[in-house]
Amino acid sequence: MHNWCLEVWGDYACFTRPEMKVERVSYDVMTPSAARAIFEAILWKPDLRWNITKIEVMNPIKWISIRRNEVGRVVPKPTEDQMAGVSGPPMGIFIEFVRQQRAGLLLRDVRYRIHGYFDVIKPGLTNEVSAKYAAMFERRAKKGQCFHRPYLGCREFACYFRLADPSEEKEQPINETRDLGFMLYDLDFEKDPDNPPAQFFRAFMKQGVINTDRREVEVRG
Repeated sequence: MHNWCLEVWGDYACFTRPEMKVERVSYDVMTPSAARAIFEAILWKPDLRWNITKIEVMNPIKWISIRRNEVGRVVPKPTEDQMAGVSGPPMGIFIEFVRQQRAGLLLRDVRYRIHGYFDVIKPGLTNEVSAKYAAMFERRAKKGQCFHRPYLGCREFACYFRLADPSEEKEQPINETRDLGFMLYDLDFEKDPDNPPAQFFRAFMKQGVINTDRREVEVRG
């Protein structure tokens, strides 16, 4: 099993707290689910499941408060008549009618080192297939290739990334220790793919490092 390290950074981030129903308020640091999504943006296969073992906070935690416009609903699925252009109301939504202005408490100037590995969940796959996926991920990460642009919590906050070697990195995480309380860990798609329940864990940052290894932390959901 190979454990990779990605350094990710961006101007803004918002790892939304689910208990905030209306306003967008971020956790203090990146969540494991957001880190997993970055690995999946580089390499996603239905046979793989990414696991995040550690998140290192490289930049001091800084906040910014903004107000932004959001759309209040999703575009409804078109009917067959609408697709054929026969009848029915026009497809899409009128932004002026569903626009909502909301406040957001975001993180700014963020940088993390995230560590993760993948499990091959499809039975019967050989070690050669696993090695092929590992080589594929390293090649894509080194070249900066991705299936879609990775982001920091919300899609409008795109992030940059590079493949890092922990043994060669000289810069250390921030020298800060704090109890971050209960944090969103991930969504349990195996239990219910259509409406996955949320999973939480007790996050603790020790000298800028957060242990997120499922084999070592208690995940509740």
